[in-house]
Amino acid sequence: MTPRPTADPTIGDRIKDRRLRRNWSIRYAASRAGVSHATWSRIERGLQAADNRFMLADLAGALECSPAELAGTAVPAGDREAVAAHAAVHAIRQALVELDLSDPASGLVPRPASPAVTAMARTLALVDSLRQACDYAGAGRLLPELLRGLHPALGTGDRARALRLLCDATFIASSVLRNLGHPAESWLGAERCRDAADASQDPVLQGYAAYARASAASACGSYDRAYTVASRAVDALGPYTGRPGCPEMIGSLQLICAYVSRGRKRPDESRAWSAEAAATAARTGETTTLGLFFGPTNVNIWRIGIEADGDDAALAAAIARETDPAILPYGFRQVFFYTDTARALARLRNRDREAIRFLLTAERVAPQHVHTSSLVQETARALLDRSRRMAGGAELRGLCDRLNIG
Repeated sequence: MTPRPTADPTIGDRIKDRRLRRNWSIRYAASRAGVSHATWSRIERGLQAADNRFMLADLAGALECSPAELAGTAVPAGDREAVAAHAAVHAIRQALVELDLSDPASGLVPRPASPAVTAMARTLALVDSLRQACDYAGAGRLLPELLRGLHPALGTGDRARALRLLCDATFIASSVLRNLGHPAESWLGAERCRDAADASQDPVLQGYAAYARASAASACGSYDRAYTVASRAVDALGPYTGRPGCPEMIGSLQLICAYVSRGRKRPDESRAWSAEAAATAARTGETTTLGLFFGPTNVNIWRIGIEADGDDAALAAAIARETDPAILPYGFRQVFFYTDTARALARLRNRDREAIRFLLTAERVAPQHVHTSSLVQETARALLDRSRRMAGGAELRGLCDRLNIG
């Protein structure tokens, strides 16, 4: 019989290990994080799920590391595509490091338009559809060659088109890396996106790049930096509201501001930004601009995540009841609706069955995302512990087997 692989250290294990290496007491470490020593102790012992992004950022700050270092990289359990997605990270990172628009490879003397640019546009469309379906492995296989191909294409007569494609490709690379738990590499992709957007001199694309940078900074736990980037971009887009895509871009940046404001411990400011985003969405309706799918439904999905991480699980669950994720056709937004709602429900009394159902639905919608999410692992682990005490939960145990949770 093949032995079951040993599960990776939990977030609580990593927190305890870093605290002990510094020879700090729980009380001292908790005081640095601004949380109670009882809460810190429960997290270390696995009695409280560490599936709150804002709390995780506080603990990481106290321990002088990044949230990603505490969360770790979720190890897929028998999901070959998820394993392949992680394997693609190195090649994407290398391609981004090599992508320097100040390098002569971008070409100073325009050459005739290249048919290769049209072919790369078709590849990019495929990559984007894979990313939106949360097929990170599929997108990861194509991104390195695409990034390397677009660089020299900037020296052709199709430079403007190639810049737009490069902006999209680096944005997608940043998104894929962030969702696989590599926020520093995601920041690199977002910086390359900014380079391409600045070269294009398109204010909407510059806002798009700011969205990528703020998202990556947020994933690093750098909420102040994320807020600065996003709020400045909102102001910069003010004179261009008549341009196609600008209102939707402003609304998406307002959502980032709402999220990171909560991470900065400013709930009133966060809700004010959410209200502004909702007002913008009421004017735009449901949209597909730049693949961000800004609109009333997406605003609610963001609000669910904000309240789930902001410790108002009941409000998050209430917003979820009023939201139909099927309005958005792609898994990469739907999966956040299901996983964030599951995290909220798991914190409410007698809502575990619903939380499990939402996690299983998320797995059906986007298995790679679920199987590579440390936050999902933490929520599932907490639910499993309670399920064992109640001697039930066959479906949950199946999910935990797939997540390699013992």
